[in-house]
Amino acid sequence: MNEVYAKLIRCLEDVRRITDFEPEVALVLGSGLGDYADGIKVECEIDYHDISGFPVSTVPGHAGKFIFGYVGDVKVVCMKGRVHFYEGYPISDVVLPCRLMKLMGAKVLFVTNASGGINPAFSGGDFMMITDHVAAFTPNPLIGPNIDELGTRFPDMSHVYDLELQDIIRSSAKKLGIKLQEGVYAQLTGPSFESPAEIRMLGIMGVDAVGMSTAVEAIAANHMGMKVCGISCVCNLAAGIQKTALTHDEVQAAAAEAAPKFKALITESILKIKDVI
Repeated sequence: MNEVYAKLIRCLEDVRRITDFEPEVALVLGSGLGDYADGIKVECEIDYHDISGFPVSTVPGHAGKFIFGYVGDVKVVCMKGRVHFYEGYPISDVVLPCRLMKLMGAKVLFVTNASGGINPAFSGGDFMMITDHVAAFTPNPLIGPNIDELGTRFPDMSHVYDLELQDIIRSSAKKLGIKLQEGVYAQLTGPSFESPAEIRMLGIMGVDAVGMSTAVEAIAANHMGMKVCGISCVCNLAAGIQKTALTHDEVQAAAAEAAPKFKALITESILKIKDVI
């Protein structure tokens, strides 16, 4: 058996020893957005340390547990804290949690993150629905022998971010009166913030926001046949656009300030997603 797949199955077995909860939607919470989990009707929690070999976040603002429960009548599993490639984990470990949530039963992956804005029309605190991504600057999580149990060798990437789910997020934002930007997200490795020259390059490429997560997770989920959607909280303007130095504390503070609207938008969207899965 493929080593990566064998590890994934061991993780699933550990989860199943604790709970048989089968989620419909998998939600990944980004930097500063973890408080969303506090509004879930919780059925079970699993600390990442209780899953053998599971990657554990070392980043401030990222807790380390799965939350199983309900948003309305929708069964969800929520990742309160994710791991990043820059923490030193192999890329297969970075995407292991999303693959694991699919094996738990989730049909939809809803990703969130904190990002730096590149589009000059964006402001700190904006929400950007991800319509596409650039993952060319990170290792592709599908490199190596294909895991046939998970998906095809050459998955199509034309619509990684499901068009129907995009419509749901748009209509949810409109109903709530929340301003929603849309655009292309780029994942770079981090942990250093991008240089002004890199930001200029990304802008020329048509990128609207940049961060250090998400795209590789979306690739792995798409490979497994999950429907994917995503919202990025634009916490600041990127280097060369913002004139002051960038800090992680600033990212967390901006995400926390945006949290009430974020919670409302995520909840409304999840309740509507129930109708298409």
